[in-house]
Amino acid sequence: MNATTLEPMRNNSSLSKRLEKCQEPSVATSDTIADFDTAPDGGVQAWLVAAGGSSIFFSCLGFANAFGTFQQYYKSHQLSERSEDQIAWIGSLSLFLTFLVGAIGGPLFDRYGAWMMRPAAVLYILAVMMTSLCTKYWHFMLAQGILPGICSGLLQFPAMTAVSHWFDKKRAAALGVVVAGSSLGGVVVPIALSKMLNGSSLGFAWSVRIIGFLIMPFLLFSCFAVKPRLPPRRTNFFIGGAFKDKAYTLLIVSMFFMFLGMFTPLFFIPTYAVSRGIDPTLASYLLAILNGASTFGRIIPGVLADVYGRLNMFAFAGLSTGIVVLCMTAARSTPGLVVYAIIFGFTSGAIISGASAAFSVTVKDIRKMGTYMGMGMGVASLAALMGPPVNGAIVHKYGGFLEVTIFSGIMSLVGGIAALGAKAATPKGILGNI
Repeated sequence: MNATTLEPMRNNSSLSKRLEKCQEPSVATSDTIADFDTAPDGGVQAWLVAAGGSSIFFSCLGFANAFGTFQQYYKSHQLSERSEDQIAWIGSLSLFLTFLVGAIGGPLFDRYGAWMMRPAAVLYILAVMMTSLCTKYWHFMLAQGILPGICSGLLQFPAMTAVSHWFDKKRAAALGVVVAGSSLGGVVVPIALSKMLNGSSLGFAWSVRIIGFLIMPFLLFSCFAVKPRLPPRRTNFFIGGAFKDKAYTLLIVSMFFMFLGMFTPLFFIPTYAVSRGIDPTLASYLLAILNGASTFGRIIPGVLADVYGRLNMFAFAGLSTGIVVLCMTAARSTPGLVVYAIIFGFTSGAIISGASAAFSVTVKDIRKMGTYMGMGMGVASLAALMGPPVNGAIVHKYGGFLEVTIFSGIMSLVGGIAALGAKAATPKGILGNI
């Protein structure tokens, strides 16, 4: 055969190979990847995804942020025979499972899209309703600890991954808006719970059920609003090579120590306020004030992070939170505790949203964002499991809060220093704007 005869065969062979690749559902061509490389950074669909993610955080983390109200109520009612650290295990187990299951939820979202979030939303509502029926310690462990923790991990991390699909240059700001939903939920739920539990005749069961009915429409909206931008792909649940990146590993270390220390005021500020002679209803309102301030702490640092560097703001959040936690026992009066709650809410608010944005600095392929974030949060979840019970044990042993604030404040400071180490391990170095 001559060259003229062979040329069409070569072209046909090349075309055949391209068609075979297009028929493979899990493999994207380079042209397809290029089409998805640029995030829109805005538009109706992008902000609907952000609104859906915010609704999830309002419902899930907002309910979890109200555990301080439950902690104080359980200690004087259903679980009065239990110690502070035993009650704290309920909330810490939920937080632990949220972050641990996120290690699965992120990759599942990468593989299958948003459909896997819908059963989790239904089960989360069921968990809240079952909490209203609890009377014994193991009941609370199952209904308020294990089940909502698992469901939250399957909702919150896919929501953050979806937002990362739709935003690039404005990613930190968009994630701040999403996580700010938990602050709004942390305002509404503690105030509503405290009013119903301490200032009405509704009782515990119906008070919790009303919270369940409150968050139901938000989760329903999120099931239809949160959508991936990138096509489903086969992804690993674990990428061992990621831990060879010093910046990624140090970022996880920083999160671990921050999570070990930052939850002390969230869990114990109502109990501490009551120990200072403050009315239990007003003490529960401190959580609402704290979470209200964290709304600004999650949005404003998120906007600044897109300008001045995501790792910069994350490190600042850890260091400032550590300093504020060390000062908790300096607030002894009602005005002092209100001011303290505002300051702590603002500084700690940047940690969760800042961590999500900081991960994007270490991810080379945005399509693996869910796996990277899930692995990191899964490791850090151990700190969320240990922190509140350890803090409760310290309170129980010493009968006061000075020792626990010293421990938790130092842990948060170590986390902030580790975040600076993660920044130093990046190509831009410690002085880079990253």
